[in-house]
Amino acid sequence: MNEVERVLAIKDGDHQAFINLYNEYWSQVYDFSRLYITTIADAEEIVQDVFVKLWESRHLLKEDENIKGFLFIVTRNIVFNRHKKKVNENLLKTSVLSAFGHESYYNSTSVEEDYCASQLKIFIDKLINSLPEQQRKCFLLSREENLSYREIAERLGISQKTVEIHMSKALKFLKDKVKRGWEILLSLLSF
Repeated sequence: MNEVERVLAIKDGDHQAFINLYNEYWSQVYDFSRLYITTIADAEEIVQDVFVKLWESRHLLKEDENIKGFLFIVTRNIVFNRHKKKVNENLLKTSVLSAFGHESYYNSTSVEEDYCASQLKIFIDKLINSLPEQQRKCFLLSREENLSYREIAERLGISQKTVEIHMSKALKFLKDKVKRGWEILLSLLSF
């Protein structure tokens, strides 16, 4: 079954076509969500949400829909919406507690945690800055301006496929380096 046939089958409610798609893309969507989500359970929940969203909106799929692109855009949107919701909840809690003079109950992060977070941000910023120029531009437009690959391609005057290649290489590089840095940190802390 080619992609067009699969899209049409899913659009028509074919459960087996959907299960096959789920089995084919589950690990890729999971790995992508783990770039943003730290806990396994949360990442697995996001993957489930992504496939539920696909099933619920299957009637909107176009015959020539890029399923992989669709899945990654939905994943990104779900992750960003969750982060936005958490930030808003934290702001509300902080403002309520501070209105009653109890900020210290909510603000439980230690100096060490703040320092580690700032060092991690510095480390990741250095990694991003070390990317080749086009990869860095694509990555920053995607992550900081939330542009789609199509929008990035238009802005940079390159093809969408080139953007996909740059993003794939950038994400692999960052994932490998962050993972390696994390392993080194854990080995140092174990002594």
